[in-house]
Order: sequence, then C-alpha cells, then structure tokens
Amino acid sequence: MSCATCPPDIEKIGANPSNIQWCVVRGDTATLRIDFVEDDEVTYLDTSTWSYDATAYDPSTDISFTLTTEDEPGYVLITAPASMTEDWGNIYSSVVAELIFDLQVTIPSDLIGGLDTIWTPVIGTISVLGDVTLGGSL
Repeated sequence: MSCATCPPDIEKIGANPSNIQWCVVRGDTATLRIDFVEDDEVTYLDTSTWSYDATAYDPSTDISFTLTTEDEPGYVLITAPASMTEDWGNIYSSVVAELIFDLQVTIPSDLIGGLDTIWTPVIGTISVLGDVTLGGSL
C-alpha cells in the first residue's frame, strides 16, 4: 500500500492482511503468536495502546467463537482453549473441521474527537486435526 502523504508506519496499517493456516488438534489448547515489528523485522512496534479481538467461525455449524487475546509489548497471543477446541469437528478423519478466523486491532486516535483505527492484520483458516489418543476428544 502506498500513500504519498502518510508517515511510513501508517501506510502499513490497512494493507492486505496476512493469511495464516493455523493447525489445531481437537481437544488441545492452541496458541498463536502474532508479532508487530518495524521494517527491520527486529524492532517491535509500540502496541501499548492497542486492543485486540479474535474470532473463529465454523461455517458447518454457523457458530462463532471468541478467542482469547493476551497483549504483550509488540505482540499478541491468540488462544483457543481446550474447552473450546474439543467441540470442533465430530468425524473420524485426519482433518475433522475447518474454521475461519481473524484478528482485529483497534488503535486509539491521538486526536481529540478523532476516530479510532480499526485494522484486521490477520485472517486465516484453522485446520482442526483429529485426536485419536485413548481418552481423547473422539
């Protein structure tokens, strides 16, 4: 994305989201870490004022799930707890379900009366793998 009048850090926000395939084993707790870094890919962005929402959606059941987010300096952890993933998919197969998910970031405006920036930096698919361990979720 290019913007002739935007500061360099602003032109990244609103750019095409990263498309991630997240593999989760049914009945397990799964955590995904999303880093926000400068162009040098080492220095973390200041995300101290950002807030996060992450949602998964199962199109086969038409049910949405609110994923847990935990913000840390420069990154966020997205977690699907075992109590949630144990209900994803009800077949015997290597891939038992496919859900879609996204991460939405709210960046507060520094301007009085300004509008907050809403940004979806990550979208993707959750591939749910079957758990066949004795006593597992099948």
